[in-house]
Amino acid sequence: MENTAQELLATSQHIVFMTGAGVSTPSGIPDYRSKNGLYTEHHNAEYYLSHAFLQDHPEDFYKYLKENLYYPEAKPNVIHEKMAALTEQGRASVITQNIDNLYNVANTKNLVEFHGNLYQIYCTKCKQHVDWQDYLKSPYHKLDHGYLRPNVVLYDEGIGQMNVQRAVTYLQQADLVVICGTSFRVYPFAGLIDYRNPQAQVLAINEEPLQLPFDFTMVQQNAVDFFKDVNVG
Repeated sequence: MENTAQELLATSQHIVFMTGAGVSTPSGIPDYRSKNGLYTEHHNAEYYLSHAFLQDHPEDFYKYLKENLYYPEAKPNVIHEKMAALTEQGRASVITQNIDNLYNVANTKNLVEFHGNLYQIYCTKCKQHVDWQDYLKSPYHKLDHGYLRPNVVLYDEGIGQMNVQRAVTYLQQADLVVICGTSFRVYPFAGLIDYRNPQAQVLAINEEPLQLPFDFTMVQQNAVDFFKDVNVG
């Protein structure tokens, strides 16, 4: 099965990687939904990451994000690197749920950060972009004292329309869709698969088996081990 998967990656020309937290856990970033993840350790995590919490308790919202979501020392791992290399060859695009910026650090092209990016900070007052290093020092803009926030999709906020459109376009052009490092239960992200090219093959690489309502190839394996063997030469 693994050989078949490797052959699919080697021969496909329009690969779309759909990825989640499992891609970044080898880089030291905890999974939200795992047994020891953020949502298990903090039972109100979804509220703490909501627009309502931001509006009602901006100082606490900032403290929670800073203490639980930022891992600026994290580095891309072999999964990011191999996917990025395929995008640089013009053979792949990436649609990720991850907001940790690691795909950008790995120089990934054709990237859709479906839920935004923690390291893209803007002032809610003047809309100016601010360096994330400044944000980790203070949640207030030096120029106008406006409240700063990361450009991420919080609970009770909508997905950016441009991200939806780009993701759908990539999937409609795909000859192979690779689902990696995700339970594939979070919507609307998981619903994007319905827009894939009907001729595209679907491959899933995950330590936990996925149950999907269509034909696909399941590789139940650690993604780091799988991507170590991917030839992008």
